[in-house]
Amino acid sequence: MNIKNVTIAGSGVLGYQIAFQTAFHGFNVTVYDINDEVLEKAKSRFNTLSEAYKTDLNATQEQLDQTFKNLSYTSDLKEAVKDADLVIESVPENPSIKIDFYKKLAAVAPQKTIFASNSSTMLPSKFAESTGRPTKFAALHFANEIWKHNTAEIMGHPGTDPEVFDTLVAFAKSIGMVALPLQKEQPGYIVNSLLVPLLGAALDLLVRGVADVQTIDKTWMVATGAPTGPFAILDVVGITTAYNINKMEAEKTGDSGKQQVVNYLKENFIDKGKLGVASGEGFYTYPNPSFKKADFLK
Repeated sequence: MNIKNVTIAGSGVLGYQIAFQTAFHGFNVTVYDINDEVLEKAKSRFNTLSEAYKTDLNATQEQLDQTFKNLSYTSDLKEAVKDADLVIESVPENPSIKIDFYKKLAAVAPQKTIFASNSSTMLPSKFAESTGRPTKFAALHFANEIWKHNTAEIMGHPGTDPEVFDTLVAFAKSIGMVALPLQKEQPGYIVNSLLVPLLGAALDLLVRGVADVQTIDKTWMVATGAPTGPFAILDVVGITTAYNINKMEAEKTGDSGKQQVVNYLKENFIDKGKLGVASGEGFYTYPNPSFKKADFLK
């Protein structure tokens, strides 16, 4: 299966990065989102991203000019997928939003189109039937700052066609990713199976008043040599995502500790528009967070 035309559905924290990375590697990329205003925000983020590519990947102006030529934008779903060989879904981490999106997508996408979900917490089997083409559906999950943290976890469900799975592995490699195939479905894949418990433990320590943000991050950084602590990671991931994940977990399990975390995040961050790096403030303020200061680890 040959992939040339890729549609990225959703231009949020990861969607716009996947779009840019894919276009940078020579694919025709259509960025789809719910309205033109949201797409305009994505376009402005691409300008910032191109600077990061110059700094981190030594990208030339010529390469970046070509990347922008490879990108197109639309808020019309039918138009967005008319020639798509692959659609990567990166819509909000909410099951009902995703199911609704897949039903709409299935109605307008060509038969050839492979569907892939970038969901960080939900299993592809949860959405396989909604796609209308379960054999051509799998998860393709990226880490934030994908041009640097270039992991792509490929996870099928029991009904995924092995040829589709192999196509996604090959596609991931072709856009500069380290392809990480999973042999079976696993909530949180590999990265988040390791990361989510860390972030959850940090939030639990904070909400129960054991230690403050800086002390918890400092502990992790000094003890493990990690460049950032869990709260700095949460700011990058986006506090909305952390809120949604904890909210779903609290509703599912009835865990009062998780509910405390949900209430804390809503009251202190979501309601105040402090959403992390994207909004300029979360647990730290940006662009000059305190954890990057020379004396932070003293």
